[in-house]
Amino acid sequence: MIAELVTTGSELLLGQIVNTNAAYMARELNKIGVDVCFQTTVGDNRERMKEVLSHALSRADLVITSGGLGPTRGDITKEVSAEVMGRSMALNEECAARLKSYFARIGREMTENNLRQAMIPEGAHVFVNHAGTAPGVAMEANGKLLTNLPGPPSEMKDMLHRSLLPYLAEKYGVSAVTVSRVLHTFGIGESMLETKLDDLILAQKNPTLALLVRPTGVIVRITAKAESEEGARRLIAPLEEEIRLRLGDFVYGADDETMEEAVGRELKSRRLFVATAESCTGGLVASRLTDVAGSSEYVKGGVVSYTNEVKADVLAVDRDMLAREGAVSDAVARAMAEGVRRKLGADFGVSTTGLAGPGGGTEETPVGTVFIAVAGNEGTTAEKYRFTGRREQVKFRASQAALAALRAYIKKYGQ
Repeated sequence: MIAELVTTGSELLLGQIVNTNAAYMARELNKIGVDVCFQTTVGDNRERMKEVLSHALSRADLVITSGGLGPTRGDITKEVSAEVMGRSMALNEECAARLKSYFARIGREMTENNLRQAMIPEGAHVFVNHAGTAPGVAMEANGKLLTNLPGPPSEMKDMLHRSLLPYLAEKYGVSAVTVSRVLHTFGIGESMLETKLDDLILAQKNPTLALLVRPTGVIVRITAKAESEEGARRLIAPLEEEIRLRLGDFVYGADDETMEEAVGRELKSRRLFVATAESCTGGLVASRLTDVAGSSEYVKGGVVSYTNEVKADVLAVDRDMLAREGAVSDAVARAMAEGVRRKLGADFGVSTTGLAGPGGGTEETPVGTVFIAVAGNEGTTAEKYRFTGRREQVKFRASQAALAALRAYIKKYGQ
């Protein structure tokens, strides 16, 4: 079954609110095997909405709208949907009674315009709104199904799960399950990743493969369809195993696992501790590590050594080195990592020093230059990075690289 999602409301087009409904509906529909092939957003304009819905019905089996079911004159989705499906509107007494009961229960007067919500297209199936006042509807014609769900996310989600999904399962036998497995990678670019997996991508059928760039690295998404979740996961398993074999330690986690969780797992399993020394990241590495519950078992603490005085006085970085090499340098990054490791008595020290921008860069050391070092029993490693983007993006990318460097050091040397 091919579906199109139509979210309505001029506020979406003006950027006043974020369209979270479309993403949520798409995710839930794909889980039951409905192929969401199109998404459209249209404002509260009768002619444009009519054009959008007509076009959606021409190319999809199922069209689901969200929004525009309220009591005001701007709430026109249901009226336009009825017009497109060739149906007249009439007051539904059951819906009207539920509205009156709702307002009586909360002790508020019901104004006349609220009855607009009880106007239902002729012959439509009504979805009761258990989380609000505006009912939803479903209309079928010429083998196509058009449904209207409310716009408020809590109401949409409740009606989707309580009414629409069971309706689709009963009426159309929609029972397939779509499952995705996401593998997170770091340290390998999209083009190199594609090269390593190219034959698998070309041969894909079920499961399918997709490479997607994220701020945390490139993800590999494996998606399978089957009659059950267990069946889908059985299809995914051998492909995941082959991908992991090819990519090795470039894969640091799966599904919702973060880099900080992956690092924490490595530290905790070895009963080892880390300390952080941060300049350009301003404590972000330590913050991410301690976002994980139970991180007190492997995080000693951290120092935000933003100035040279703190680098020298707290981390014991040599002042002559700071003057000679500059704070943004390989030598200072190494000294910071070694200093915080000694100072806090940790098994590992990880440091960041660089220029997050937007100012302060030079031709020799441009904005985005970051040195990251890891110190441990096997010595100290350091690497120079060049990150792009706004200040907060540089800081996040540097923190991700620092955590990845720490993970790589642990995996290599074990300690």
